[in-house]
Amino acid sequence: QVQLVESGGGLVQAGGSLRLSCAASGRTFSSYTMGWFRQAPGKEREFVAAISWSGGNTYYAESVKGRFTISRDNAKNTVHLQMNSLKPEDTAVYYCAATGKPARTTNPTRYNYWGQGTQVTVSS
Repeated sequence: QVQLVESGGGLVQAGGSLRLSCAASGRTFSSYTMGWFRQAPGKEREFVAAISWSGGNTYYAESVKGRFTISRDNAKNTVHLQMNSLKPEDTAVYYCAATGKPARTTNPTRYNYWGQGTQVTVSS
């Protein structure tokens, strides 16, 4: 079992930055692929980024590549999403998730554990 709690969301102007954090409980955190997803009103939940259990492999959606960076600290049971050059279309609720599947897994149905989400709003 893994419990996930996100933090760090907020309101930011276009071009600004935010850093999301996800704190995980459970002794097996380091064995999970960790991902970030987002869901805007009226839209399906979409993949943003994922990182392998070791941190050695990362994957990004094309829409955030070059602007967002995912990282993890297994000693502290945390995963982060650094978001730079934010755009209004990045506005969504952002969710942290965990899966036993490889880091290239982008389908949200393959993720077993989810946080409650944190709102990110980017104003133009």
